[in-house]
Amino acid sequence: MYIKDIRLSNFRNYKTLSLTFHKGINIIYGENAQGKTNLLESIYVLALTKSHRSFIDKNLIKEDCDSSKIIGNVFLKEMSTKFEIALTSTKKQFKIDGDVIKKTSDYLSKMNIVIFYPDDLELVKGSPNVRRRFLNIELSQLNSLYYNVLNDYNRLLKMRNDYIKNNFNQMDENYFSVLNSYFVEKAVILFKMRKKFIDKLNSYIIDIFYHISSLKNFHIQYDSFIEYEEKEDEMKKKFENILLSVREKEIRYRTTLIGPHRDDFSFYIGDMPLKSFGSQGQQRMAVLALKLAEIEIFKSYKKESPILLLDDVFSELDDCKKNNLLKYMKEDIQTIITTTNLSDIDESIIKQSKRIEIKNGSIKQIEEVK
Repeated sequence: MYIKDIRLSNFRNYKTLSLTFHKGINIIYGENAQGKTNLLESIYVLALTKSHRSFIDKNLIKEDCDSSKIIGNVFLKEMSTKFEIALTSTKKQFKIDGDVIKKTSDYLSKMNIVIFYPDDLELVKGSPNVRRRFLNIELSQLNSLYYNVLNDYNRLLKMRNDYIKNNFNQMDENYFSVLNSYFVEKAVILFKMRKKFIDKLNSYIIDIFYHISSLKNFHIQYDSFIEYEEKEDEMKKKFENILLSVREKEIRYRTTLIGPHRDDFSFYIGDMPLKSFGSQGQQRMAVLALKLAEIEIFKSYKKESPILLLDDVFSELDDCKKNNLLKYMKEDIQTIITTTNLSDIDESIIKQSKRIEIKNGSIKQIEEVK
């Protein structure tokens, strides 16, 4: 999988931009605040419909403009597919090969992205919300069913919270029982899909982390509201019983206290949680290993590599980590790198890369692969 070209209109600091990419390695360079990260962000938005930097779509539209557009031609299974996203302050429109896509779930999971950027350290150090968002984004890329179930779950969660809040004195037991049954059904599906994803990550990440750090027993632990059961009906029954056990507490707090919206995952070396006891170097290696494991999962599930975006990360990696990352770049994966300094990147990589210099939201110069 690779993106052949992209066209931007009124996106961030770009009035217009038309750019063709190499199917291998692309290096976007220039001084800070020129638009390098904005260009990477446009590719991310084209794939996932949302930004990794802003929750507000209006922020993506160039100042003093009413709308923005991103168009990209992407080769999937060696066939060109045209993706298009049009943004206004109030709505988004998606198109694939010129056809309007009405449901986000029908657009997602076709163009796959793995991004590595400095704020990813929050995956280890940050709040559970950061890690849940990671799970939701990656699983939605892998399977659009996950996105649909997640939306259903969030809708039912809101209904359940509203009902508890507004009817805590006198509940309609029949209604609440039906609501709980739907809520439990969606919760268990989310749990099982997340658990399978974490298990798959662990199947790759243990060896990857060892190779980049020489440390053994690294793993990810899924911290959930419920223990895994092979039979889905048994899990549903177990969750229903848990909800009954916390009902008085939920009424007291007037909110839903148990469910996938409270799940988390943690990074460990043996019994040591990296969030509390790991060095910053170990934490960075954990994130690097996570991203490299993601690539393997996409290759396994989709039978082709995702597009790899590296946003100003080379300056923060030592030579060992750079070499391990470059090893994966040299395999059949399109990589788009941003950097302020070409000297941060090995000369052998520069020679096989397309180099694009960005200045003030426009292309200053392009050097093709030597």
